[in-house]
Order: sequence, then C-alpha cells, then structure tokens
Amino acid sequence: MKMKVPFKLGVVGHFGLAVRNPKKSALWFQRVLGLRKEFEFDNGIAVGNDNVTIALFKGKPSPKTFDHMSFHLPRMSILRKALAHLKKHRVDIEDPGDEIGPESPGSKHMGLWFHDPDGYRWELSVQGGRWHAGQLNFASR
Repeated sequence: MKMKVPFKLGVVGHFGLAVRNPKKSALWFQRVLGLRKEFEFDNGIAVGNDNVTIALFKGKPSPKTFDHMSFHLPRMSILRKALAHLKKHRVDIEDPGDEIGPESPGSKHMGLWFHDPDGYRWELSVQGGRWHAGQLNFASR
C-alpha cells in the first residue's frame, strides 16, 4: 500500500547514539570511517560528512535498539579497500575469512558488517555489486 505524502525524505540529517565515551567514540569514527568532528554539545560530540551526522552522547550504549545502519559505497573495489582499512584498524568484522557477501540470500547487493567499540552494528554495501563464486576478485555491474 503506497500512501501519498506531500514530501520526499532527503539524506539523513543526523541520528543520535548513546556511547560510553563520546570523545573516544568520535576519534574511532574519525579514524575508521573518515568522519569529521562537526561540533560539541552538552555531554557529546557530533561527527559526520556531507551525507550524515552522528550525535554521540554520553549514556549507556544500546546496540540492540536497531539492527544496523548501512552506508552505500559506489564500487566493489572500494568495498574491498574498506575491508582492508577496517582490518588494519582491528575493527570487529563479522564472518572472518568470508567478510563480503550478499546482503541476504539471493540479494544482488553485496556488503560487509562490523561493530564499533560500543557494539553498534554497521554495514558498508554496494548496490548491485556481485561476486563470482570461485573467484578471488569482485566486480561491479
């Protein structure tokens, strides 16, 4: 059922996450995901880029409040570079040895999943990415 709505959502403005230590978390997001410090606020720090801002506020982390957040990358070659970068920074990556795979069985989209120091789950994905079984290289459509 499609509802007629008088507006269309744009890019994500911001969302907030409770973290144990906002300064430490901000540094992790800067180092690992390349986000920049946007501003500080009472009990927190906002990090972001041109597409999203994440407000990191001091509190009890609750990673089970949402399953994960996904960010699109343009090509499989960049997803492979991202994987190498995450490994270099010793990020907790899911499915060791088989990190990049379909978003779900039969999906034409490829992704990899990892966790930040507070346990929140993140995904990097390529829409329409493909991997040929038995080959060591990935290709983009």
